[in-house]
Amino acid sequence: MDRVSSSMKQVPNPLPKVLGRRAGGGGLEAERESFERAQTVSINKAINAQEVAVKEKHARTCILGTHHEKGAQTFWSVVNRLPLSGNAVLCWKFCHVFHKLLRDGHSNVLKDSLRYKNELGDMSRMWGHLSEGYGQLCSIYLKLLRTKMEFHTKNPRFPGNLQMSDRQLDEAGESDVNNFFQLTVEMFDYLECELNLFQTVFSSLDMSRSVSVTAAGQCRLAPLIQVILDCSHLYDYTVKLLFKLHSCLPADTLQGHRDRFLEQFRKLKDLFYRSSNLQYFKRLIQIPQLPENPPNFLRASALSEHISPVVVIPAEASSPDSEPITDLVEMDTASQSLFDSKFDDIFGSSLGSDPFNFNSQNGMNKDDKDRLIEQLYGEIAALKEELENFKAESARGMMQLRGRASELEAELAEQQHLKQQAQDESEFLRAELEELKKQREDTEKAQRSLTEIERRAQANEQRYSKLKEKYSELVQNHADLLRKNAEVTKQVTAARQAQGDVEREKKELEDSFQRVSEQAQRKSQEQAEVLDTLKRELAASRQELQVLQGTLESSTQVGAEQSTRIAGLEQERDSLSRAAERHGEEVAALHAELQQMRDRLGREQESSKMELEMLQARLRDKQESREQALQQHVAEEQFALLQGTAQEAKRMVQDALSHLEDPAHMACTGSADCLLSRTLSACECVERLQDAHGKYVSDHAAVGSLLPCLALFAHLVSDTLLQGSATSHLSPMEPADRLLEACKQCGREAVSYLSALQDPGKVKDADCSLVTICLGRISAIGKELLPRGLDVKQEELGDLVDKEMAATAAAIETAAARIEEMLSKARAGDTGVKLEVNERILGSCTGLMQAIRVLVLASKDLQREIVESGRGAASPKEFYAKNSRWTEGLISASKAVGWGATVMVDAADLVVQGKGTFEEMMVCSREIAASTAQLVAASKVKADKDSANLCKLQQASRGVNQATASVVASTKAGKSQVEEKDSMDFSSMTLTQIKRQEMDSQVRVLELENQLQKERQKLGELRKKHYELAGVAEGWEDAD
Repeated sequence: MDRVSSSMKQVPNPLPKVLGRRAGGGGLEAERESFERAQTVSINKAINAQEVAVKEKHARTCILGTHHEKGAQTFWSVVNRLPLSGNAVLCWKFCHVFHKLLRDGHSNVLKDSLRYKNELGDMSRMWGHLSEGYGQLCSIYLKLLRTKMEFHTKNPRFPGNLQMSDRQLDEAGESDVNNFFQLTVEMFDYLECELNLFQTVFSSLDMSRSVSVTAAGQCRLAPLIQVILDCSHLYDYTVKLLFKLHSCLPADTLQGHRDRFLEQFRKLKDLFYRSSNLQYFKRLIQIPQLPENPPNFLRASALSEHISPVVVIPAEASSPDSEPITDLVEMDTASQSLFDSKFDDIFGSSLGSDPFNFNSQNGMNKDDKDRLIEQLYGEIAALKEELENFKAESARGMMQLRGRASELEAELAEQQHLKQQAQDESEFLRAELEELKKQREDTEKAQRSLTEIERRAQANEQRYSKLKEKYSELVQNHADLLRKNAEVTKQVTAARQAQGDVEREKKELEDSFQRVSEQAQRKSQEQAEVLDTLKRELAASRQELQVLQGTLESSTQVGAEQSTRIAGLEQERDSLSRAAERHGEEVAALHAELQQMRDRLGREQESSKMELEMLQARLRDKQESREQALQQHVAEEQFALLQGTAQEAKRMVQDALSHLEDPAHMACTGSADCLLSRTLSACECVERLQDAHGKYVSDHAAVGSLLPCLALFAHLVSDTLLQGSATSHLSPMEPADRLLEACKQCGREAVSYLSALQDPGKVKDADCSLVTICLGRISAIGKELLPRGLDVKQEELGDLVDKEMAATAAAIETAAARIEEMLSKARAGDTGVKLEVNERILGSCTGLMQAIRVLVLASKDLQREIVESGRGAASPKEFYAKNSRWTEGLISASKAVGWGATVMVDAADLVVQGKGTFEEMMVCSREIAASTAQLVAASKVKADKDSANLCKLQQASRGVNQATASVVASTKAGKSQVEEKDSMDFSSMTLTQIKRQEMDSQVRVLELENQLQKERQKLGELRKKHYELAGVAEGWEDAD
């Protein structure tokens, strides 16, 4: 008894010591052996010689094992016993599992694996000697794993899965351009190894068959999932680092980096595309698509266009035989839960065999107190289990929501890319449609051509409407994705709030249970102390009774004293019995108090349930308020987006207005045709903008259709203002001033409209009708500035060409007939030198008329060939109308030739009659040569350089030039003969008369020189005015 008492004094609470003794014994060793056995089984199942893909559940068990033991010692101890150098399939699956451990395992996996890096290199060289089967695959995969280990050893800031934020990426380079340069080179090497493995796997497969559905094909394709995850991050980080390097270093220094990146970009894009078409990957991973063109690192703003590729692994992508994945960070919580369950098991199983359970030693049954304590422990265990289940469900829900959010973000990025492509295609088709409309207007009178163009335009309009519907559908999908993203964000926030509330409730319940446990423990200690006191008193009484009995047996003589002592002992026994009764009453009181505690605990549970219901109601209220706040936030974000777009559009228009006053812009010129085209496009854009604005006012969710219209509106209005200013620089003063003022007024109205869109109170009343009015004014002024040309309708140009060519031929025939008539008259009436001179001049004129006749005929043949080759299905009149400028030039040249022939015949008639001058003949012949040169040039513009008719026309032109030279030569010769005949005889004149004649001659020379100077000035002015009038008629200003 003394030994028991001393033991009780040394150990106030015997249960923890018993648990500690049991836990510190064979429990941990058994748990360690069980862990190693389970890891060995999983590793052997994951890495075997069967040519099938590694099962996800076995690989996940290996990953969880590294987090449990915080390293990879067990993994390498098992792998070292495998014949990796003797079986290529075994080595391939080892590389796959080891790659997973480096990515998702504990951070110490890399440290524990560095000692085996040389062995991996030797194994890589050994497998490299095999050129078939898995030999080359294992060699390249082992090189990749060595490169990954070296990269993470040099750059410890990068985790195994390569997931880093932009801030962490900047910290990895320590803000040093040399570090960024070296880090980019190492990433290139890393990505090169990944791409080599990618290409080697694809080249080893027969892509003509469905290899992705066979077990052997899946065995080779399964590791590429890890390669795709690594490549997406390496590509993203490489792009960001190259933009950072281009902002710090010259472009020539980074030429090698750009070339290497372009090569890897093409390979990675092709491999991603080929992988996305394989059936095996479609259910396991969502592979991103790289952009059509690589980033332009020479333009810093291109970084904002870069979209990080996101690889999404769906929740259902795991194999059917895999269990749900829990967070690795919950390993300690799971271990603690396992320890608590073991604690409960040990506590429950040790109650009957506990050496300090005096009720069992004394043969007493468990009292109500022990049953209550056991019941409380059971309830605590049940609540802990329920709490763990709730935490596991919350974790799974969070993972699913995160995966869904990542998937939605990837879909959103893809939809935005498709939307941009649709916008570009829509703009291209819209420009094509505008061109077709112009062609339809030009060929309005041709029935067959009109029908064909209308059918083509109708087909393009249907295509455009389909694209427009597709674009509307994309906008709607984009809005739906935004709403879904908002809902997912709301659900995640609500789940986090619910998890926080559960954590608080758990903490309160644990505190209440802790208080109850402490009270029960204190009561148990008090009862144990009372029982110990009673037992000690009972033991002392028994000892005294034994001493008294021995004394009674040894000395019978002192019976009176013994009986007296016995009576005293009986009295003492009565007192002890009364004390025992009092103790029984105390035990009953303790039972009553325990019952009260049980009732109080029940009431507390009811109150906690009520509080939980109140918290749930409050949570629902918070969710509703949160939804309202989110809706308000979305509306604010939409209006902020509208404000930003309107601000950028306003800045664009203001920039165009500032260019109107810029002196550097004065050198820019433009035509009225281009101005009218820009004005028409701007008016159409304003109409679409009004429709989109009306839809936005009725429904703010339609902001997606308003924003593109705003951007296009600002672009077209700015372009119209600049084109109007450029057109005014070549226009007369009064129209130029009116046009410039109209452009400024249009810009001010556009700025006012865009400013109203930025004001929440004015956005509904914003009106762009004033902009439409200003554009109408600009269009009207532009029409006034169009070149007038010939005052002939376009449909009459074809008839006019034929008439002018016929009139020219008739004028030449008439001139030739008049020359023949004059020649016969001269032969009949003149003699001597005069007849000789007239015959020579009229003969040369006849040759010139014949050369001109040949030239006109050659021009007609060439003109007919040009019309036949260029009109297509159209008629000649339509061809002339379509090429009105060329037609007007041809008409002008024909008129000049006919007029020159008529004037030359009149001059020749006057010369023959003695009333004209030889100079008139020479001028007329030269004018005819110039007119024929103009006719040749007008015909040569649209002719084929290898045309036979063009050669004939050029030969006829040379004949006209020779005939013109003959006319000039004969005229000069006749003039010299006449002057020789009319030479003066001064033999009969006196000295005074000669002196008088000399003075008169000097005066005449001065007068003639003065007249010559004035005539030359007059000729210069006439030529200048003729050039201006001809330029207006031919539309030279518009051409400039």
